[in-house]
Amino acid sequence: MKLSVIVPFYKMGGGERQEYLNYCMESLVHQTMIGDMEILAVDDCSQDGTYELLKGYEERYPGTVRALRTPENRKQGGARNLGLDAAQGEWIGFMDGDDWAADTMYEKLFRRAQETGADVVGCDLHETGEHSMKIGRIVNANTMDQTGPLGEVQYRKLMLNPCSMVIKIYKKEVIDRYHLRFPEGIFYEDNCAGPLWMLHFTHFEKVEEPLYYYYQDPVSTTHKISEAKCRDRMQAGELLLAGCREYGFYEPYKQELEFAFVKLYYVNTLFTYVIGVAHARAGFLEGLRRGMLAAFPDFQSNPYFQREYDREQKKLVRLHMRSTLLFLFYYRALTGYRKLRRKWKGTSRT
Repeated sequence: MKLSVIVPFYKMGGGERQEYLNYCMESLVHQTMIGDMEILAVDDCSQDGTYELLKGYEERYPGTVRALRTPENRKQGGARNLGLDAAQGEWIGFMDGDDWAADTMYEKLFRRAQETGADVVGCDLHETGEHSMKIGRIVNANTMDQTGPLGEVQYRKLMLNPCSMVIKIYKKEVIDRYHLRFPEGIFYEDNCAGPLWMLHFTHFEKVEEPLYYYYQDPVSTTHKISEAKCRDRMQAGELLLAGCREYGFYEPYKQELEFAFVKLYYVNTLFTYVIGVAHARAGFLEGLRRGMLAAFPDFQSNPYFQREYDREQKKLVRLHMRSTLLFLFYYRALTGYRKLRRKWKGTSRT
């Protein structure tokens, strides 16, 4: 078996979500590489008939589709780990249950691996809001200066921008050698695993075509912000930091790791929390502030941080680092003022 593609599903057993499952699975069972690949469809302990749908695909495509089920809900990372334990392919690919692929995607990635000797290969993707094979908004993922035999320069760039794991295939030999797995029981697991995995591979290549369709569903769970999900993102950052220490990547790539941690653990959490949570709690924001300072107290001088964020973002970060209460007061005053200004402008036009 040349390739195993692992796809977690959760609560996709009826209605519109069932249609998403079918669209995803149909794109996989009709891959041009299908005779040399298996599809590990993993139900993450849903209670709505998802597993039965996957068993139906297993019956229709024996030897190609294998339906698996976690004994308890382990989130996407746990479902992927179950698939990794069962995978028989020489290469591993991942897909999300509401996305789909061009029918030549895996053949093209595998062929590039064979031609170049790479142990990980990626491609570009589409972002789309409709279920079709029409090209949507193209996202050019990894850059070509990240590819080739990997050395210090490429590893630094991959730590800063590993890009999505679902647009890549990975050589299973490397995964098994280092026992690479995903964090379980949290969202944002690939934000931790993505950069950490890439540091274990030695040759990365890319097919410069958008072959993966990333579905942007406005009601998807990834678009619903809660304090619990913000804590998951913080935990993903902590696990990334711990993993880099464990594997000896902390010192060689400290500056890049610092920025990756700042972005994942702190900045993305800070702004999604105050924007997306109805009633921001000072206690949560204070814990976030202290956690950031404990890990990297001088992060504001990081050159990547200085380049990445604009003046207003850096001002808000400085305020938060000085005082959570000062930050909350200023942020609420600022957003209140902007709402009034928009309302006034709208009234003045009528």
